[in-house]
Amino acid sequence: MGSGAAMTAYRRVKLGKFEVTTVFDGFANVPKVFPIFGQNQSAEAVSQQLAANYLPGNKMQIGFTPVVVNTGAELILFDTGNGLGRGATRGHLANSLKAAGFSADQIDVVVITHYHPDHIGGLMSEGKATFPNARYVTGEAENNFWTSKKVTGSSDKKMMGRSKLIQGNVVPFAEKTTFLKGGKDVVTGITAIEAFGHTPGHMAYNIESDGKRLLLWADACNHYVASLQKPEWHVIFDMDKDAAIASRKSILDMAAADKVPATGYHMPFPAMGYVEKVGDAHRWIPLTYQLDI
Repeated sequence: MGSGAAMTAYRRVKLGKFEVTTVFDGFANVPKVFPIFGQNQSAEAVSQQLAANYLPGNKMQIGFTPVVVNTGAELILFDTGNGLGRGATRGHLANSLKAAGFSADQIDVVVITHYHPDHIGGLMSEGKATFPNARYVTGEAENNFWTSKKVTGSSDKKMMGRSKLIQGNVVPFAEKTTFLKGGKDVVTGITAIEAFGHTPGHMAYNIESDGKRLLLWADACNHYVASLQKPEWHVIFDMDKDAAIASRKSILDMAAADKVPATGYHMPFPAMGYVEKVGDAHRWIPLTYQLDI
């Protein structure tokens, strides 16, 4: 009898004087693709696009991959995964960090790219700070939106649920949090890039050391085929569809033009690769050994 599918917990590469480790939090099996992706298309067009890339046309698997950057002076964690209680296939960040040689109390800085549950769910563990010695960084616009009366006073059930999670997992760290605008640094070599649309203050980051760059785009692009190859397709998770498309195209064009490696939170694990411009579209090229030699 077989043991079932398995996936590596982490992948580490060198980036100048930095080390970058992608850390697997798990995955979600999605029972349908349309209209989650391609809301402004037909179900047939979405299915055909997936089939043309050797993927099932009516279901998918989406992974969750936080990133640890070791600058030599500090350990910086980007996003915290789902946390516990969101299903058996996710919430594995703690185990993956351990496999990668990190403990939660070693994390110096936690950067939250945006306030969706799969990014902030791991901030707390059993009512206590998961990363007890960390300071926190997030986007100013993101925090302003999610802590506004528009959200905290909303009667929408989905918004109420997210607000409750934010109040429990994010707001308690306000005094330890730095709120950034685009163009500002987390530390020297890690700079925020405004990529609004997925959420009102969603941030990407440019990571650079000794002339080596990596673009961390978080959720600017949510799938390597149904979003990256079709950046103009509407995605149900994007709060402002038009702004998200503009950010997605800008980020993908930057990665392709500069020929820099990128990491995306929902790209296939180890969630690192390159973007190639193909006509008006793009193609994801998974990382192999480029950053190992």
